[in-house]
Amino acid sequence: MFKKFSTEEVSAQNQVKASVQRKIRQSIADEYPGLEQVLEDLIPKKSPLIVAKCQNHLNLVVVNNVPLFFNIRDGPYMPTLRLLHQYPDIMKKLQVDRGAIRFVLSGANIMCPGLTSPGGSLDDEVGAETPVAIMAEGKQHALAIGFTKMSAKEIRDINKGIGVDNMHYLNDGLWKSGYIVALATSLSFAAY
Repeated sequence: MFKKFSTEEVSAQNQVKASVQRKIRQSIADEYPGLEQVLEDLIPKKSPLIVAKCQNHLNLVVVNNVPLFFNIRDGPYMPTLRLLHQYPDIMKKLQVDRGAIRFVLSGANIMCPGLTSPGGSLDDEVGAETPVAIMAEGKQHALAIGFTKMSAKEIRDINKGIGVDNMHYLNDGLWKSGYIVALATSLSFAAY
């Protein structure tokens, strides 16, 4: 998704009204109950919340010039990896074996055998079409954020094909340009 992402893909940026900001905050609070304690710090009510619309129906939620969440076509909000590294327990986690790491870091989707092999791990509570953090065997931080195509039980039973769509991974375009997007956002509002 963000393999070749750059600031040129941002087509519009809007500071949202307070009612839209409340809706976004509530949606994020419902999706990630682990963030309730720090949600006021992440998205302060008095601070402007900017939604940057990008190509491919992608929206970035930018607060204080830092991209924090993204969603696609009004789907669930997913945190950026930088935010996930700050708050690692906000998402359900799946773990890939060591052999899958280099493929995930090059943008490949996560295949079922990489999750069911001895180095992999599944959370049985994960359902289909759920945002998840992709962890790696022997590593402390998440290396990707994905969207499950099937439930953990189906991944284990079928053990074939794509189990998780890779949405955002370390060193992809969003990771590299996370602060560039923030800079572009602040510069465009400074012009007014």
